[in-house]
Amino acid sequence: MKPRISVITPSFNQGKYIERTITSVLTQGIEGLEYLVIDGGSADETVSILQHYGDRFTWVSEKDKGQSDAINKGILRSSGPIFGWLNSDDIYYPGALQAVLDYFDSHPDVEVVYGDANHIDENDQFIEKYPTEEWNWERLHEVCFICQPATFLRRSLIDHYGLLDASLRNMDYEYWLRLGNDGVRFAHLPQLLAATRLHSEAFTVAARVACHKAINDLTRRHLGVTPDRWIFNYAHAVAEARGFHRANRFRFAVAISLVSLYASLRWNKRLSKNVLRQTVLWVGANARNVLLERFAR
Repeated sequence: MKPRISVITPSFNQGKYIERTITSVLTQGIEGLEYLVIDGGSADETVSILQHYGDRFTWVSEKDKGQSDAINKGILRSSGPIFGWLNSDDIYYPGALQAVLDYFDSHPDVEVVYGDANHIDENDQFIEKYPTEEWNWERLHEVCFICQPATFLRRSLIDHYGLLDASLRNMDYEYWLRLGNDGVRFAHLPQLLAATRLHSEAFTVAARVACHKAINDLTRRHLGVTPDRWIFNYAHAVAEARGFHRANRFRFAVAISLVSLYASLRWNKRLSKNVLRQTVLWVGANARNVLLERFAR
């Protein structure tokens, strides 16, 4: 039987979680599933776990150039007309793949489908819902409301737009912008499909400043400007990384304001009215609060 859908799992030293990922894929109960695990030469228990499954799916363990490179290798080795990738610490919920196939079958004009998702912790416990929204190209400029593990694409997009940018860790958001900028049709499937795991080793947690810097770079590349919202997000990440705490509201306001001004000049070569207005409001409001508190003593 020819594959109907391909799932690629990039992996590297995630033996603590990968079996839960694999189980969530293999128990989907659909015909025509092609599953590939592309491991980057893990030194933990990952390979022994993969060996345990025998020929139930395709896997390889060899050095690669990182997560994006592993996903690209999996895309090129797979053949399903629909594909998605599921990181080795994330999971699908039961019925996810069948729902995706049904949606693509009934909407032949849709090229990318994304569903709802949860954030979970190391023990699979629910933390919060991923902030998924209905498709809106302008809104995507400011917020990545598409959860990658809950997203699936038609293979024809690869032929036209190429593979993921292997130099990035934010390759999913970059790819959504690349496609959306050319009018590719996205659709939101309002069904819980996947969960993405938040833990200390996750890139967006462990390297928050680097993550936001990369987002600023890629929005500038695709949109010609880095939206102010991403400028402010970067400023908050930098201020907190350098030890400024929200408890000291005035110092924190000054820190994020200065970083926002710097970031706006760095990425946009100018200061927008919104950046100037917002930084003045932050500093002014918190300075006023400090003075009121002192006079009240």
